[in-house]
Amino acid sequence: MEGNIKNVIKYWIEGEIESFIKVWLLIYATLCYCYLSSKILPKGSVRLFSFLPVIFFFLYVPLKINSVHLCGNTGFFISWLCNFKLILLAFDQGPLSDSSLSITKFLFLACLPIKIQQKSQEKSDLYINLAEKKDFAKNDHFQETTFPSSVDEIENNPFQNGHFYETASQKLAEKVSSVQSGTDFAQNGKFQETPFTSSVDETENNPLQDAHFQDTPSTKSAEKVSSVQKGKDFAQNGHFQESPIPSFAKSNKGRRLNYGIKTLLFALIIRVYEYSDHIHPYIIMVIYCFHIYLSLDIILAIVSGLARGLLGLQLEPQFNEPYLSTSLQDFWGRRWNLIVTRILRPTVYKPVLSLSANILGRKWAAIPAVMATFIVSGLMHELIFYYLGRAKPTWEITWFFLLHGVCLNIEIYAKKVINGRFKLPWIIGTILTVGFIMITGFWLFFPQLLRSNSDVRAFAEYEAIGAFFKDVTRAVNSTFSR
Repeated sequence: MEGNIKNVIKYWIEGEIESFIKVWLLIYATLCYCYLSSKILPKGSVRLFSFLPVIFFFLYVPLKINSVHLCGNTGFFISWLCNFKLILLAFDQGPLSDSSLSITKFLFLACLPIKIQQKSQEKSDLYINLAEKKDFAKNDHFQETTFPSSVDEIENNPFQNGHFYETASQKLAEKVSSVQSGTDFAQNGKFQETPFTSSVDETENNPLQDAHFQDTPSTKSAEKVSSVQKGKDFAQNGHFQESPIPSFAKSNKGRRLNYGIKTLLFALIIRVYEYSDHIHPYIIMVIYCFHIYLSLDIILAIVSGLARGLLGLQLEPQFNEPYLSTSLQDFWGRRWNLIVTRILRPTVYKPVLSLSANILGRKWAAIPAVMATFIVSGLMHELIFYYLGRAKPTWEITWFFLLHGVCLNIEIYAKKVINGRFKLPWIIGTILTVGFIMITGFWLFFPQLLRSNSDVRAFAEYEAIGAFFKDVTRAVNSTFSR
C-alpha cells in the first residue's frame, strides 16, 4: 500500500486489529468491575455469583476475533487463565487476592501470566554469597554443604508447586539443616560430606511440580550449592560431572542469546514450510512441534519484556527446555506450560485430592486428582481449538490428555515400586519421553488442528505482518526523502 505513515497504519488497523483492540478494552472494563467487587463483596458464593457473568463473557469473547494468533492467545489468557484466577479470587485465593494490588497491577495479573518480583530473592543471594566466601576463607576451598531435600514433603503431593519458602515447616527444616551443618563444622573442623539431591530426584514423586526454581530463595541456594559441588568434583576428578537437567539461562546475556537462537530457528522453520511439498509428512509433524513451542516461548518473552519495562513485573516462565524431559513427570511438571500447572493445582488438583483422600485414603488419592487435572486441561484445549477452527470437537485432544494422565499415574507408582533401585540414563529417558509425546501428538493432538487449517491461516498472518513492515518502511522512506 502506498501513502504516508499515518495512512498506512490506519489501513492496517482497520478490520481484525480494530476488533482485537475493542475486545481487549471490554476485557479491561469488566476486570475493573471484578476488582471493585472483590473489595466490596465478601468471599464465597456471593462473590462467585457476581463473577459468573464475567466468566461467561470471557468464554464468549474470543469468538469475536478471527486471527489464529490473536484469538488463540486471547482464549488462552482470558477464557482459561483469567477465568480460573477469578474463580480463585471469589474465595480470596490465588494471585489476584492480594489486597495491596493497585488496579493497574490487578489488570495485568489477571490478563497475563505475571509474577511480581520478590525482594527476598536478592537477600537470599546475598546470604549464599557470604556463606560461600566464609567457607572459602576458612578452608581455601569450597566444602560440600547440605541442601535439605523436599522429597518427604512432596511424597503425597504430586502438584507441589516448588516454592519451598511458602510454608513455616519448610523454613524450619532449612534452619535446622543450617544449624546441623554448623554443629558438624564445630565438632569436626569441617563440614561433613553429604549427598546432594538433584532436582530430578526431588521430583520423582511429584508429577506436576511447578518448577519455577529460579524464582525461589531455596532454589537459588540449590544452584549455589550445586556450583560448590561441581567445584569439589572438579578438584577430585579433574572434570565437571555431567548435570542431567540444565536450568533456565541465568544471566541476561544468556537469555538474550537463548532467545536470539530461538528466533533464528523460528524464522528458519517458517522458511522450511515453503518446501513442505517435498518433505515427508512425519517430518512436517516434528517441525510443527517445534513451531508451537518456539512461537509460544517467543511471544511470552516479548510480553515479559514489556511487562518488566512498564510495571517492573516479571512474567512467569512458560517453558524450561521441554525437549530435554527425562520422564512424563519432568515434562508436564517442570518443563511444559508451567503457567497452566500453577493455575490447575489450586483450582482442580488440590480440591480433588482433598475429596478423594477422604474416600480412598492418602495412598490412592493422587490418582483421581491427576486424572481430573488432565481431563480439565483436555477440555480447555478443546475450547481453544474450537476458537481457532469454529468446528465441532472430535474429542481427540481430550483423549490425548486422558492417555497422558493414565501413563503419568503408571509412571508415578512404577517409580515407587522400583524405589530407586533402577534408573534409566537421562539420554534414554529423554528419547523415550519425547518420542512418546510426539507419537501421541501426531496421533491425537495435531489432526484436529490441521483439519481447521490453522497452519495455513497462521502462515497467511506471517505474510501479512511482513507486508505491514514493508509498507511502513516504504512510508517512512518516502516521508524522509521529501
